[in-house]
Amino acid sequence: MVRRGALAALCALVCAVPAAAQTESCRLALLLALDVSSSVDDAEYVLQRDGLAAALDDPDIRAALLLGPGTVALSAYEWSGRRQSALVVDWTTIGREADIDAVVARLRGTPRSQTRFPTAMGFALGYGATHLARGPDCTRRVIDVSGDGVTNDGFGPGLAYQHFPFQGVTVNGLAVLGADPEVDAYYHEVVRHGPGAFVEYADGYEGFRRAMTRKLLREIGGFVVGARARPHPEAG
Repeated sequence: MVRRGALAALCALVCAVPAAAQTESCRLALLLALDVSSSVDDAEYVLQRDGLAAALDDPDIRAALLLGPGTVALSAYEWSGRRQSALVVDWTTIGREADIDAVVARLRGTPRSQTRFPTAMGFALGYGATHLARGPDCTRRVIDVSGDGVTNDGFGPGLAYQHFPFQGVTVNGLAVLGADPEVDAYYHEVVRHGPGAFVEYADGYEGFRRAMTRKLLREIGGFVVGARARPHPEAG
């Protein structure tokens, strides 16, 4: 387990190195996708949106984002129906604390884009892959998709992976348990995709912030911290 604050202390040392000694190449493009389909009520939406903002604002996540060499680029969108994906945060290169502050403020200050559409995950993933392809050139490219249900409109993730630019892209899932008994297996067997892909699980939206914090630490820094017991083995 990573001790809380350890990354922050390490970041203080790394960030003290002169800029000329650090490479400015992008090590990770991370695209965060939030479920705003009709299965997510207003209170759950706030827990999800603010949970993501709070996770990014966590001291250890901040430290992981700022650790070099190389930078991290973040973007975020909301998804629901076939044509209802909406960009919330455009690509932002994280080079200083103020960049994280801006992303957190944008997330907390943006109203929900949709409320009444079904779960069209294939379309949502296609949107994400297209947006990722237009993003910065980074060593790793990851889509982090959250949701509480399975595809019930349009094509599923499998067809999206076949027909959109997913070569070299990892799709990690955050399955919110409680609303749909199939969501855990679906995210593990159908959504998870690409090199090193994994699924994190939240105990309802009340557990979203904690699950997202664990997930971001693993995605950004390669750590596994305080992980909830998973119902499925995580094969690569």
